[in-house]
Amino acid sequence: MGGRLRSLPAPRTPIGYTPALRATLSRREREITPSHYRGLLLTVSLARSAPRTAIGYTPALEAGLPPAGIARRVASDKSGFFEELKRRHVWRVAVAYAIAGWLIVQIATQVFPFFNIPNWGVRLVVILIAIGFPVALAWAWIYELTPEGIRRTAPADSPEARAEHATRSIGRKLNTVIIAVLVLAVALMGWRLLVLRRAPAPVVANAAATSTPTVSASATAQTSAAPAAVPPLPASTAAIPEKSVAVLPFANEGEQSQQFFSDGLSEDLITALSQFAGLKVISRNSAFQFRDSKDSSARIGTLLGVAHLLEGSVQREADEVRITATLVNASDGTVVWTQRYDKPYKDLFALQDAITDSVAAALKAKLLTAPGAVVQSDRPPGGSIKAYTAYQQGIAYLALDTEAGDHQAIAAFDQAIRLDPKYAAAYARLSGGWASLAITFLTDPAKIAQAQAAARKAAATALQLDPDSALAHAARGNLLLQMDMDWSGAEAEYRRALQLAPHDAAVQSGLAFALATLGQNQRALDLTRQALASDPRHAGWYLSQGVYLAALGQLDEAQKAMDTAIALQPGAVVFHEQLAVVAILQGDAKAALAAAQQETGPTWREAALALALQIGPDRAAADAALAKLIKDMSTAGPYQIAEVYALRRDPDAMFHWLDRAWASRDPGIAELLNDPFILRYQHDPRFAAFCKKVGLPTTTDAVAMK
Repeated sequence: MGGRLRSLPAPRTPIGYTPALRATLSRREREITPSHYRGLLLTVSLARSAPRTAIGYTPALEAGLPPAGIARRVASDKSGFFEELKRRHVWRVAVAYAIAGWLIVQIATQVFPFFNIPNWGVRLVVILIAIGFPVALAWAWIYELTPEGIRRTAPADSPEARAEHATRSIGRKLNTVIIAVLVLAVALMGWRLLVLRRAPAPVVANAAATSTPTVSASATAQTSAAPAAVPPLPASTAAIPEKSVAVLPFANEGEQSQQFFSDGLSEDLITALSQFAGLKVISRNSAFQFRDSKDSSARIGTLLGVAHLLEGSVQREADEVRITATLVNASDGTVVWTQRYDKPYKDLFALQDAITDSVAAALKAKLLTAPGAVVQSDRPPGGSIKAYTAYQQGIAYLALDTEAGDHQAIAAFDQAIRLDPKYAAAYARLSGGWASLAITFLTDPAKIAQAQAAARKAAATALQLDPDSALAHAARGNLLLQMDMDWSGAEAEYRRALQLAPHDAAVQSGLAFALATLGQNQRALDLTRQALASDPRHAGWYLSQGVYLAALGQLDEAQKAMDTAIALQPGAVVFHEQLAVVAILQGDAKAALAAAQQETGPTWREAALALALQIGPDRAAADAALAKLIKDMSTAGPYQIAEVYALRRDPDAMFHWLDRAWASRDPGIAELLNDPFILRYQHDPRFAAFCKKVGLPTTTDAVAMK
């Protein structure tokens, strides 16, 4: 029964236990954990069954190294770099940082636009998070969190190293942080998915803020970036036609100063493709919202309501231009047609025609055949590339919707005209620039008269140069409607423009305004819906739609349209004033007051508050608001004062202020036949007399407020 172990001397104590070890154990008793004992027993067991060179035997054992040190030395021998990463929780910090960083970026893209924080703010957040990632990993490697605070992480085999149970405790805390951040991230993703599910995939569902072209670095910062999130909007019931396309803004791969050039190319393609019968083409206003968008082609196609997307890039260097154009199926991103062109800059127009013809052929579209339709073009008749370049600069400045932008646009159009004196399109746009100044920005009567005269002269010249220009007829119609108050003349000009360009969304919207002025609100609503089909992200047209719906008594739908307009442009002037009007018609005094208080335009806010307070319980506040309105706006807003008196059921005062509005040619007169407040007294003999005086019919399909 003997064996090798029987022949060994029987020790009094287990192998490895020495007086030195006993002294060490007594000093470090509190440091020993169950895991240390397990490691020690393993060492003893191995020592009994193997020579001194076996695993577990080290010189440190003979030297009396504490069990904790023995265990750490064994672990150190077994572990490598990745084990050390795990012990120091570096990978947990990396995961937590990545998820938290993504969450912060998503929140920034959602929140920053509401505070008008520039797009570079989001980019700065992304850059800072990226820079902080390696810093966070280095910090996790070098330092550790202990109950006593933050301290430098000791090596695994150091007596100062963190005990195993402490490591597990910190790991559990970090796991909790990761799970919490992950839950927040999933919640945000779920919210966005729920929002998007409001829009069925095969229809036009959503819209977003308008993007405009750029002509300088500063303008680019304001307008070129796509919004981070698309607000939920009412869904269309129209299916996406197969013959439909959106021309996305071509990427500018040249100098920043050439941005207007690539934008101009995209707009020219939109104009050219709009000449084809049966082909739905999305207007610039909506398509340009997707500049540099990271959305999939399927999502963009759904939001714009098209089956195809035309995208590409432009690079101009000196007298050479390189253009790459690609037509894709929006649903799956497959390429239908693609081509790269390297041409001299002087051949630009021929190059644009080649792209247009190729896209039309791919979509099997044919040129317009509608009676009276004429192919439209905004190119200079003399073929001057420089004149065309100046024209595109003018359009870009005009789209900024600022007084300074209008002045710069006027200068650019003047330059285009100097380069080609027979440039009808430039004259038409020049008329629009002067009209915008006169109607929107100027306050000095002499300057207003000067701007009006310049606008009339430019429109007349445009029509003289090209009687078949839809753009020129629309410019003339705008002047007749908003300056001369020649309602019937404006309708005739817009009808002629629509005959020449049946698919022009801007012309459709202009004719809608003219018809609503004449009391044909249902027809105006139909035309506005047609315009929105080609420009589904136009906030102003949603506002017009809301006005026409309210006039027809469809108040719930009107409110939805107003909400859509505000979602597209939260800070736009007049939008909340019109929302307050709808709330007044609904009899909701609280909602009306809340909407009025959110109006961003100072004069419109004052008018909205005066209107909203008239249906509230505080009569003293209502009287005071009216008195203030009369004091501040008796010259600039007599029509709004007349509306307040209509709400107060004071027809005598209402007609008095209507007469003053006509005497000062207040543009509000155009709203007479779609104004439910004023129409309370449409059966008063004075109403018919007033309509006759201002050249309006006495009948309307609008519904009066009860």
